[in-house]
Amino acid sequence: MSKQKIAELRKKVAPYEGPEIKASIRQMINTFLPFILLWFAAYQSLSISYWLSLVFAIIASGFVIRIFIIFHDCCHQSFFKGKKANKIVGTISGIITMFPYEKWKRSHSIHHATSSNLDKRGEGDIWIMTVEEYVEASFWGRLAYRFYRNPLVMFGLGPIYLFFVENRINRRGAKRKERFNTYLTNASIVALYALLCWLIGWQAFLLIQAPILFIAGSLGIWLFYVQHQFEDSYFENESEWDYVKAAVDGSSYYKLPKILQWVTGNIGYHHVHHLVPRVPNYNLEKAHESTPPLQKATTITLGTSLQSLRFRLFDQENKQFVNFKEIKHLLQQQKVKPNTNPKPKPSNKYSFQEK
Repeated sequence: MSKQKIAELRKKVAPYEGPEIKASIRQMINTFLPFILLWFAAYQSLSISYWLSLVFAIIASGFVIRIFIIFHDCCHQSFFKGKKANKIVGTISGIITMFPYEKWKRSHSIHHATSSNLDKRGEGDIWIMTVEEYVEASFWGRLAYRFYRNPLVMFGLGPIYLFFVENRINRRGAKRKERFNTYLTNASIVALYALLCWLIGWQAFLLIQAPILFIAGSLGIWLFYVQHQFEDSYFENESEWDYVKAAVDGSSYYKLPKILQWVTGNIGYHHVHHLVPRVPNYNLEKAHESTPPLQKATTITLGTSLQSLRFRLFDQENKQFVNFKEIKHLLQQQKVKPNTNPKPKPSNKYSFQEK
C-alpha cells in the first residue's frame, strides 16, 4: 500500500480519533456502577443459593472485561485528553482488573508497533512459532510450545499466571515510574482484597471473586488470541512487514452479537484499533462503518472463530496457520535426516521464552 493511500485511509478515520469527555464519563458510569451492584448482588445471593450468586458473578465478569477496555483506552491516551486523567482512571481500572498501568502500557505499545512482525515477536504477544522453527526446535522446545498452546493451559492456567505472576512482577530494567506503579497496584489490590475479606469473610470473597476473575481472564485471553490468529492472518519478516497491512490484514473484525459487542467495548473492531489506536472504543464501530477499505478486513463470527483453536503454527511458505498433525511428516524427515555436521555450533536463532 502506497504512502498516499495510507495517508488517505488515516484521514478518513481521523474524525473519530480523540476522546469525547461526555462519552467517556457515560461509559464509566454504565460500567463501574453495574459491576459494583452485580458484585453486591452476588454476595447477597450467597444466603439463597450459590448458583444464583454464580449467575451474578458471571455477568459481573463481563463488566470486568468492559473495565479492562477502559483501562486499555487509558493506556493509549484515548479515553481522556489529559495524561493525568488517563493515568488515574487507568490505574484504578488496573487495580480492579489486576493489570499494572505503566507496565502494560509499555508492553502493549510495543505489541502495536511490532504486531505480525516475525522478527520482533515476544513482547506483549501470544507465543507463535513458525513451522520451520518448530521442526528445528529441540524436543523440550517443542514440548514447551505444545504445552503453552494447549487450550486448557492457555485459557485455564493462563489467567492465573497472568494475574498472579506476570502482572505482579516488574520487568528487568523497568524505570522508576513503572516500578512504582506496579508496587502501588499490588499494594492497592492487597488492601482492597483484605478489606473485603474482613467485611464479608474470605470464603464468601473467594466464592465471588474467583469465578469473576477466572471467567474475565479466560475470555480476555480468547479475544486477544482470536483477533490475531485466524486462517489467512498476516505475518511477515521485518524486510516485508508493513504497518497498515499488519493492522488491517493481521487483525480481524470479530463480528459479535450486539450485547457481546457492547460488553467487550467494540474491541471486535480490532483492525480499526490497530490502524489508529487513538480512536476510543466507543468510536470504533463508527470508524469502521464510514471507511469502506476497513470493511474488507477478515470477518470472523462466534462460530467461525472456534476454528482458531486448531491453529498451532504459522506456515511462512503458504502464509497460513496449520495444526501439529499437518507437519508431522516434516518431523519424521527431520529424524531421518543424516547428520552432516557431527559438531554443530550452538545457535541462538530462535527464542522460546513465554511472554
